[in-house]
Amino acid sequence: MSELPNSLEDAIAQSRTATLAALADGHTRIQVDFLFPELKPLPIAEQFLPLFAEYDSRLKVFFADAGAAALARRDWVETPFQILDIGSGRAASLQSKIQPDDEIFLFVAPTSVEVPQLEKLSQEIGDRPLVLLNPRLEDAATIGIGYAARQIRDRFISTIESVYYLRPVDDETAVFRSYPGQWEVWVETNGEYQRIAELPKKPSGDELDLILLQGQPQTTNVVPGKKPNVFKSLQRFLKALSS
Repeated sequence: MSELPNSLEDAIAQSRTATLAALADGHTRIQVDFLFPELKPLPIAEQFLPLFAEYDSRLKVFFADAGAAALARRDWVETPFQILDIGSGRAASLQSKIQPDDEIFLFVAPTSVEVPQLEKLSQEIGDRPLVLLNPRLEDAATIGIGYAARQIRDRFISTIESVYYLRPVDDETAVFRSYPGQWEVWVETNGEYQRIAELPKKPSGDELDLILLQGQPQTTNVVPGKKPNVFKSLQRFLKALSS
């Protein structure tokens, strides 16, 4: 059972451990989320990348668009792996981005705009592992809320395992998951964070509201946090990274 991180570095270290555990258990479609509005993807990806050091050139890293990929190439000099963009090209050009020698794939901050291309790339990848870092795949305004959107969710998005998730709901509340642990709700009370609920699935907005409204532990394992104001501390780290 993981504790809340007390810094961004701790959170990234936890996410790497959770990702390795999920890969070891055979998960091949993995998602990692640090849900802070100020967060820029490139610095987080740079700290996450040591996870893949053993793959060397057999790793392939994708960014949402050509501009983001160009920034990464500029900032990450002499990388052993190839940096590409997901792009919006024809199926043939998407297929050419996946090679037989590629062993693992990291997608940095893809959005709902790229979902059709991302799904096609995942079909080419097959059963090789792919990791989505801070994706934004379920923007209803872009994907839509009709039959086609439900098909994409059922066919692709629903197959992705969320192995690390850290989201401050406000200054006092957080939703957290670190694989193989369950989904947890943490609340700050008198300067300390307490785990007030453990759930087998990510809580919906209504479920979260109910848990907070009840204000009572939903599990027998209520643990007081040892690190007060953890999210205020994290916000400072994130702002420093984003500046």
